[in-house]
Amino acid sequence: MSNLAPCVNLSNGQKMPVVGLGTWQLQKNEAREAVKKAIDVGYRLIDTAYVYENEKEIGRAINEKIATGVIKREDLFVITKLDSRHHKPILVERACRESLLKLSLDYVDQYLIHFPVGEGFVDYMDTWKAMENLVNLGLAKGIGLSNFNAKQIDRILKNCRIRPVVNQVECHPGFNQKKLIEFCRQRNIVIVAYSPLGRPISAEKWPPYLYDETVQNVAKCHCKTPVQVCLNYLLHLGVIVIPKSVNPDRITENFRCFDFELNPDELKIMDDYHTGERLITFPGMCNHKFYPFHDEY
Repeated sequence: MSNLAPCVNLSNGQKMPVVGLGTWQLQKNEAREAVKKAIDVGYRLIDTAYVYENEKEIGRAINEKIATGVIKREDLFVITKLDSRHHKPILVERACRESLLKLSLDYVDQYLIHFPVGEGFVDYMDTWKAMENLVNLGLAKGIGLSNFNAKQIDRILKNCRIRPVVNQVECHPGFNQKKLIEFCRQRNIVIVAYSPLGRPISAEKWPPYLYDETVQNVAKCHCKTPVQVCLNYLLHLGVIVIPKSVNPDRITENFRCFDFELNPDELKIMDDYHTGERLITFPGMCNHKFYPFHDEY
């Protein structure tokens, strides 16, 4: 179907759509309605997590669409994540099965370690070995990481039996993650961008790459919006984007970001918004030995 987003090939053979729906902070019923709208628009990638507390409603939306024949289960790419409270190897399978029960699914397409910092001082390497077993059990088609830095990724790669296929991180024009993107590209790991629009505050016309006249002019040249230009820029960098919205019009707008191409001058304009400053730092975990953001990338 022409209205579907293109896919990238992951190292384990999976095909993953380049645009998906993020669901962080979406409350239960609004998450359900957002997912249903997204599927109708053409989204086939849905991202959630145990800690978001909306897996049950997302599962209801998915299964309603399957029941009505709009999609088949194999058409969707569903991601959820292991919470930091469940890093002990003995808890990993149980946590995954709990998420699957809430989602009313037999498997997820990806299961990620949400953050390298686990409750207590559980070593994420031990957690990863338990994650690998989920693939053998058929509970997850692929496994990956979220919020891991380069050193932590390399440590996983040197000690793993099954390689991580993605690393989901904060990524937007203000913090474009080019160094981490290239690092992961060389290791056949795809970056998935959360908060790809930088958490907009329309009353303050922030961030500037969504409101500056320069970007508005770029958008007009392509008959697009600044939001679509921002997302397209990230796609050009080689990342998958998972913008979040509950607004039906915005859900549609966010999705229509892959059918045009920015020229080199326009890409340079977007590059220049990079500040190197994170918006999301998880400050309560900064004293943990596995806190990932003391390193540059």
